[in-house]
Amino acid sequence: MELTVRQVTMTFGKINALNQISCTFSSGNLIGLVGPNGAGKTTLLKILTTLLRPTKGKVTLDGTDIVKHPEAMKNILGYLPQDVAVYPNLTATEFLSYMASMKKVPKADARRQIPELMEMLHLSDSGKKHLSGFSGGMRQRVGIACALLGKPKVLIVDEPTTGLDPQERITVRNFLSQFAKDHIVILSTHIISDIEATASKILVLKQGFLTFDGTPSQLVSNAHGHVWEYVQPNGEALRDISGISSMIQRKDGIRVRQISNHKPVPDAQPVDASLEDACLYALEGVAL
Repeated sequence: MELTVRQVTMTFGKINALNQISCTFSSGNLIGLVGPNGAGKTTLLKILTTLLRPTKGKVTLDGTDIVKHPEAMKNILGYLPQDVAVYPNLTATEFLSYMASMKKVPKADARRQIPELMEMLHLSDSGKKHLSGFSGGMRQRVGIACALLGKPKVLIVDEPTTGLDPQERITVRNFLSQFAKDHIVILSTHIISDIEATASKILVLKQGFLTFDGTPSQLVSNAHGHVWEYVQPNGEALRDISGISSMIQRKDGIRVRQISNHKPVPDAQPVDASLEDACLYALEGVAL
């Protein structure tokens, strides 16, 4: 299965949210969509889910234009939006049953899938509790279960680990990685660790432009020679804060990692780029 985006532009008034985006998503891949707030990630996802019609361009699923024929995508889609809306007066089981009905999942399949999904997402003990009493993380897990109802062939998730504790985040990441082996999975996030060990492809968006489309290793390779590390003595102000990817407090001072074309300080040493460094490099360029 292949989802193809060709020269897609999305305009809101005088603002171009997306500018001639072209990319391809294929089964067997978990694709990480990375970018800061306002980069156009959610707009692109809404176009892929047919919630928005692009101003210009074409999106096809195995050759079928999903802008003209949205049902081709809707029939096989699982979608987790950034903000999960639930009915607080329903229990988790009632809500999932209702959503299964809305998605036209056969009743027999829904009765089997709902307990399986609730167990996988550690919600089995909360099935009879009303959603009004759920924490943000629990509601997020209910949203993930909704997206997986009907066993979709295309799964699109927008910030899926928001509100989850570290163990839950690992559980969700592992599941998405396994699910991607036979499906298209698109994961939008600003948390690089969510895709570091699972994504086979990464797209980087910046101000509506696609600045990178390739593998994680290619992205890291692009940043080679532009990442430096040095120790900043405690109590001293940094001379240049541009391109800093991390600062860690140590006994001997603050260990700083910085993206730059040249040594940011005389004692800086070149180091191998991490995926976090590489994403910053793709988004911000390098300090001059």
